[in-house]
Amino acid sequence: HLFYWFFESRNDPKNDPIVLWLNGGPGCSSLTGLFMELGPSGVTKNIGLDYNPSSWNANASVIFLDQPVNVGYSYSSSSVSNTVAAGKDVYALLTLFFKQFPEYAEQPFHISGESYAGHYIPVFASEILSHKKRNINLQSVLIGNGLTDGLTQYEYYRPMACGDGGWPAVLSEQECTSMDNALPRCQSLIQSCYNSESVWSCVPASIYCNNAIIGPYQRTGMNPYDVRKKCGSNSLCYDELDWIQEYLNKPEVMKALGAEVDSYDSCNFDINRNFLFQGDWMQPFHRLVPDILKEIPVLVYAGDADFICNWLGNLAWTSEL
Repeated sequence: HLFYWFFESRNDPKNDPIVLWLNGGPGCSSLTGLFMELGPSGVTKNIGLDYNPSSWNANASVIFLDQPVNVGYSYSSSSVSNTVAAGKDVYALLTLFFKQFPEYAEQPFHISGESYAGHYIPVFASEILSHKKRNINLQSVLIGNGLTDGLTQYEYYRPMACGDGGWPAVLSEQECTSMDNALPRCQSLIQSCYNSESVWSCVPASIYCNNAIIGPYQRTGMNPYDVRKKCGSNSLCYDELDWIQEYLNKPEVMKALGAEVDSYDSCNFDINRNFLFQGDWMQPFHRLVPDILKEIPVLVYAGDADFICNWLGNLAWTSEL
């Protein structure tokens, strides 16, 4: 049971494009993107709603999808612990969506997302494009501050944290040196994962690299999504996420949305761990991008203050294509 929330374009819904939005995690609800980033409204401190003048549905119809199953309002008795399996579910959902609403099936369709969606989007686009007889008019994909090519991107955590990304250094010289020293082992572990694509080599790469390369930054208490700020009161650094969670747990909201779960969480950390321990984190999904580019454009964009999927790493992996 996958939950989505669909907003028609405020402009010209009969002709405007359809956009699927995916948050990352893995295991985080796309409704956080709806209320914190690009949806028609935000949630206020007193758990009310306020209008978002910058909403993407000013010019496009947007589907916010809670996936994989057991994220947000989506649920299932079984779970998904890798991107390829998640892609099969998303393909099935989109096929049903455009069958149920054929008036949208002719319109240009785009997939967009951020963070771990750098994994999801190349796989989901490849899955869609592999079906020659399809009712999904996929025209492009957009990846914002994504994690797509770990081997290349993990090299750029030190520069971003140590003052080479356009912002002052967050870490001491000593910490920067320790990251330099850890990088060769991290990269050789990721290379083994790329060579075998097996759980046995990909899980150690994720664990070692996350501890040695991302760990020093996490221990500073700075915001991993914005090197200019301290992390806020909760584990994900933004008070807004608490407000969103409170709003989406209101019985009247759940009833109005037809939610069939007992409660809503912004992120399901069990799914996050399952993806990690299935070796999904370091899979070389960037290898799918050249074939996708033969059929549709791919936009990779990045905000300049994000640490966790920073612009330096995104510039580097796209430059290597």
